[in-house]
Amino acid sequence: MNRRNGRAGRFREPHPHPSGACRPEIPSALIPRHVAIVMDGNGRWAKMRGLPRTKGHEAGEEALFDCVEGAIELGVRWLSVYAFSTENWKRSPDEVAFLMRFTDGVFGRRIDDMDSLGVRVRWAGRRPRLWGNVIRRLEAAEERTCGNDRLTLAMCVNYGGRAELADAAAAIARDVRDGRLRADRIDENTVARYLDEPEMPDVDLLIRTSGEQRLSNFLLWQAAYAEFLFVERLWPDFDRRDLWAACEDFAKRDRRYGGVVGHPSGVRSVLP
Repeated sequence: MNRRNGRAGRFREPHPHPSGACRPEIPSALIPRHVAIVMDGNGRWAKMRGLPRTKGHEAGEEALFDCVEGAIELGVRWLSVYAFSTENWKRSPDEVAFLMRFTDGVFGRRIDDMDSLGVRVRWAGRRPRLWGNVIRRLEAAEERTCGNDRLTLAMCVNYGGRAELADAAAAIARDVRDGRLRADRIDENTVARYLDEPEMPDVDLLIRTSGEQRLSNFLLWQAAYAEFLFVERLWPDFDRRDLWAACEDFAKRDRRYGGVVGHPSGVRSVLP
């Protein structure tokens, strides 16, 4: 049942930005359906202020949820964020433990607000090594918000693009072995069905903060035709105004998907 049914068809409106900034006027056909963000720079933000790295992660929480509200205001349908990668286990045990507790706590603190906004939470990532309480919290958030349809927030926790593809290949191999799938029928659509979040659409716009210019193993399959934008701002200083500016930049780009340069109609290429 869609949870809207019990709320007279209404979710709460996003809080306005403290600056009074309003969403830009972008034609709906030019708004990215799926925005993915590598939330980078928390540690450097804290170091610049003489604070422990954990304070940068705490500040990053506010940035994330301001962007959630900004995405809703603009009409973005999917927002995927890199919260904890399969490589982040290499960090110090203290920082890993903090990030596990922090991820658990974020949804304890924010789930009521996310639900009232109409956000559907999804989790992409591996279960092994992830703390049990974090798994339970993410699954509870998925269950509680499953009927919401205003914005899907995909939390990539213990996630890696190569790990996702390796896991998909292993699952496909098992199904071929067991006779549930024919090897000669495997195509790109087949692979997509075996990914962590099969409903996830291709990424339209991928943003990385803090000036770094690499994917870092994030959504390798889904970002095959994404437009990239690398911004200097550190993640805790990023907010919906930066998200909107990125979407305005996206709206100016010509997405050709391997086709010809330019279009006789003069209309920019946009997938349905």
